Amino acid sequence: MREKLTKGDVEKIRAEIEHRKLVERKELIEAVKEARSHGDLSENFEYHAAKKEKNRNESRIRYLERMLKTAVIVEDHSKADEVGLNNTVEVYVEDDDEVETYRIVTSVRGNSLKGLISIESPVGKALLGHREGDRVYVKVNDDYGYYLVIRKVIKTESEAEDHIRSF
Repeated sequence: MREKLTKGDVEKIRAEIEHRKLVERKELIEAVKEARSHGDLSENFEYHAAKKEKNRNESRIRYLERMLKTAVIVEDHSKADEVGLNNTVEVYVEDDDEVETYRIVTSVRGNSLKGLISIESPVGKALLGHREGDRVYVKVNDDYGYYLVIRKVIKTESEAEDHIRSF
């Protein structure tokens, strides 16, 4: 699956790759050398742990580089009053009689526990392109869905932070 990333996501991933190559890689190689110098490698837990951590770092670098190669760059083309990428949305959940706040993000940054809803998720897909006051249907599967009413669309991060603090 090709990840959908913003230019900002790409910059963050490139920064992580650079940090892992220039900083962490050197530290982990030194940790392996240090642990190796402690003697018998067959019973040297520090050596095996350091080697495992070094391999984990290299795997992460390969994963991020592969993600960048196959990624699709997306931009927000929503109008000023529509829900778009990186917008914060306050919605009324009819079934639960509750108000929730979400931020619409790319799939890489999605974390529903923190209110970061992916554009690939049912909620993200349902909200994109709609306006304040719209009642949208979130289709979860063939048998189940629910309605949300968009109460507020916040375009800028500073406005969103002020809004979240007011709760």
